[in-house]
Amino acid sequence: QVQLVESGGGLVQPGGSLRLSCAASGSIFSINAMGWYRQAPGKERELLAGITSGGSANYADSVKGRFTISRDNAKNAVYLQMNSLKPEDTAVYYCNADVVTMRTMSTAFRFWGQGTQVTVSS
Repeated sequence: QVQLVESGGGLVQPGGSLRLSCAASGSIFSINAMGWYRQAPGKERELLAGITSGGSANYADSVKGRFTISRDNAKNAVYLQMNSLKPEDTAVYYCNADVVTMRTMSTAFRFWGQGTQVTVSS
């Protein structure tokens, strides 16, 4: 009923930049918080950044000052601008959204995207 589709991943050299996008579609009444996670091989999924519907953002220490989260409420989209990328940023990146669906009109459920690979290597 709700789908999140990420795009923008790829291969980038150390020090480079990428911009990830995530668009939500389906039976959406409203979206509360949205966020970005990543998971590297052999590691647990890591919260990178979150943003409220009002635009307040918070970041993990590992990406603070390098990554910027933003959203476009009209497009049900969230973005992650990643600068000064390092090899240790290599991972699959996932977006999520706390969505109030048209069916419930009140309770929010968390939905996840399918993930997009980011590889930082020379």
